[in-house]
Amino acid sequence: MSSPNRPVHHDTEPREVPADTPTGVDLERVIAGQVRKLRLATGLSVGDMATKIGISKAMLSKIENAQTSCSLSTLARLAAGLDVPVTSLFRGADSTRDAVFTSAGQGAEIVGRGTRVGHHYEMLGALRGQHKRLEPVLVTLTNASEVFPLFQHPGTELLYMLEGEMVYGHGESEYRLKPGDALLLDGEGLHGPNELVELPIRFLAITAYPDNHQG
Repeated sequence: MSSPNRPVHHDTEPREVPADTPTGVDLERVIAGQVRKLRLATGLSVGDMATKIGISKAMLSKIENAQTSCSLSTLARLAAGLDVPVTSLFRGADSTRDAVFTSAGQGAEIVGRGTRVGHHYEMLGALRGQHKRLEPVLVTLTNASEVFPLFQHPGTELLYMLEGEMVYGHGESEYRLKPGDALLLDGEGLHGPNELVELPIRFLAITAYPDNHQG
């Protein structure tokens, strides 16, 4: 049986540590800031909080000043005393959060159904990996063609009308959309424009995919 204080390594090949992985010092600072902020929000002093969670005042002071590393049991006590999930104590310790900025008119053009009949789709940005849950597209319709594509996909879609007027179908229903109108629909139902009443037409189509969606 291995000693509980010695880590057991099963891999023989060294692993490269990602550049954005927080060091021990960084993690201590994050925990320190979170504990102090959450304690102040409760209105308790260092002494009162220490008594509440069952550690010494000196220990809590060291934790809040990033002068010591917390054991798992201490983290659990802190979380319970602050009435928050343990994960709240690490908030901000993970890698940087992505954001995508798209200048006006600079979104990626999507070539798909409807492109040839005067339908223009401009992607307004997309996050990668597990955060790829929203797909914002600016749709511009400029051709009075009577051939309209129908769409069907997982998730929920929000249409927000910016310019023009159209009749939009979803399943067996139709909706007349003018600037400022919004239509929230289940993407699993067949949907698409049925009639272009006033051109040009511009609207935002924002799709929220389920967590298990594989884009």
